[in-house]
Amino acid sequence: MSLNKVMIIGNLGRDPEMRYTPGGQAVTQFTVAVNRNYKGQDGAWQEETEWFRVVAWAQLAERSAEHLRKGMKVYVEGRLQTRQWEDQQGQKRYTTELIANQVTNLDRRPGRKAPTRRPSRGSRVPRARTVSPIRRDAPGGDDTPSDIDDLPF
Repeated sequence: MSLNKVMIIGNLGRDPEMRYTPGGQAVTQFTVAVNRNYKGQDGAWQEETEWFRVVAWAQLAERSAEHLRKGMKVYVEGRLQTRQWEDQQGQKRYTTELIANQVTNLDRRPGRKAPTRRPSRGSRVPRARTVSPIRRDAPGGDDTPSDIDDLPF
């Protein structure tokens, strides 16, 4: 059994570029930057950015080219594929791309506000409360919540 599945959330690095194959199939390419924050060995916070080349085909390519723009936050799901070719000097070149089967815009539509919910007259609005990820009565638990950044996943 094998599995090749990738899921990323990040920001578009440039506007999508759509073209058509000689057979008339739409193909769109764009890049997505995914940031990762972590504590280095010295305890200071570090940030690194990983860039993904994304390729969408057919109707997904057309929708992506029409609705996505540089800077938008997107969710992309698909598979990794590595291509090989020879450049003009005869050197072998490789690139790894995320072949998308789902692209979702995570930004709000411009000009639209999130719906606001008003409590009905006389209803009580519950207060927000902080919930510790550690149960105090759990074996080995203590009163100090763990730092979410220290979780192994």
